[in-house]
Amino acid sequence: MAIASGFGTVAQHYLLEARQMQALSFAVHIPLVAFGVSMPAIVLFCEWRGVRTGDPIYLALARRWTRVMVALFAVGVITGTVLSFEMGLLWPHFTGTFGSVFGLGFAVEGFSFFMEAIFIGIYVYGWERLSPRRHMLSGIPIAITGFLGSLMVVSVNAWMNHPGGFRLHGTKVVDVDPFKALFENTYLWHELIHMYVAGYIVSGFVLAATYAFGRLRGRWGRYERTALAIPLTVAALCAPIQILIGDWAGRDVATNQPVKLAAMEGLYKTTRGASIHVLGWYTHNRVKFGIPIPHLLSLLAFHSWNATVKGLDTVPASNRPPVNVVRVAFQTMVGIGTLLALLGVVFLFVRIRRKRLPESVWFYRGVVMAGPLAVVALISGWVVTEVGRQPWVVYGVMRTNAAVTGASGIPIGYGVLAAAYVGVAAGLVWVLRRLAHRPPDIEPELQAA
Repeated sequence: MAIASGFGTVAQHYLLEARQMQALSFAVHIPLVAFGVSMPAIVLFCEWRGVRTGDPIYLALARRWTRVMVALFAVGVITGTVLSFEMGLLWPHFTGTFGSVFGLGFAVEGFSFFMEAIFIGIYVYGWERLSPRRHMLSGIPIAITGFLGSLMVVSVNAWMNHPGGFRLHGTKVVDVDPFKALFENTYLWHELIHMYVAGYIVSGFVLAATYAFGRLRGRWGRYERTALAIPLTVAALCAPIQILIGDWAGRDVATNQPVKLAAMEGLYKTTRGASIHVLGWYTHNRVKFGIPIPHLLSLLAFHSWNATVKGLDTVPASNRPPVNVVRVAFQTMVGIGTLLALLGVVFLFVRIRRKRLPESVWFYRGVVMAGPLAVVALISGWVVTEVGRQPWVVYGVMRTNAAVTGASGIPIGYGVLAAAYVGVAAGLVWVLRRLAHRPPDIEPELQAA
């Protein structure tokens, strides 16, 4: 922590607004990333099934979801570009100091983005112009480049949480090894897999929610049943697995960022055999109104009943994140994730045991709710990751108030950005509604069979 003393704080009256501006952009962009890493694979699966079986319903779904994928990609271009500019404009001391460490990651991410855009163009234009096999093959690079781009961004974030691959000589970065910083980082792998699986959970439940809503409105032909079963199966398989990945991530946090773990639980004093408190509010150095579960924090964090868990008291108050923000976001993510996993288990049980889709109207109401809740859980998880690292932009090395710009005008930019996102969101909703009202590319008798 003594390294950080070399980076002086910047005279900035709008540090909170700069953080909120960055947070707004992340909250808007991250769900689009989730669709970007998972939608291409779902679309390709539908096309593969259609080509293999000759069933026009699968090909109709592939065409329809391709249009959704393109609309979301276009909005992702806007939000991703905004984020790129914000990194330099809002946090110039961070990018100026450490750009040589993480710059490779963003360079590869930019290359991946352009390749993805090229192959999306080929894929969309190639319907009816390429042979079925060649068209399907043209979609594979979309899935690969979508994953590669997200890998690069997550690797940079993992490095910010667990920095390495460089030395500081005063405030100057020397002996830079970008490969070691980005890819030999043990923190990377749980973040990457956690995000990648979350992408399939979000896409699966959001897509399924639209068709579950149609089921409640009486639209339930073979087309709708197939359209619901594919993404819901994907989400149902991933949601329980995500609980195991979360356990892995939590143990890495306990080892490398103990203060973040303490904030997630609201643990003030270093404790042997620490408890978890479900719900409650952190105040006056303790959790009030929570439901304690003895020893569970030690068991989950270190797989030991009486393991010692470091508390917030191990660091000065100035080095602690805002506890309730982190804690509420964490409990929201875990609570929603648990409900999604249970919903997925119910679906898989009925699907495998009874060879049919569930029939209960309450199940489909649950699926409708699962769509937006999955997005809330995704954003909450990133709140835990980013806010839990505070007050550090590079954990233990550079504080956020040393990275921020000294420029004025941030409140004006914040307002303009919020208004722009409202406009973009309205445009996206308009496009998606038009796509929803467009009849599927399939004969009506096949759709209703």
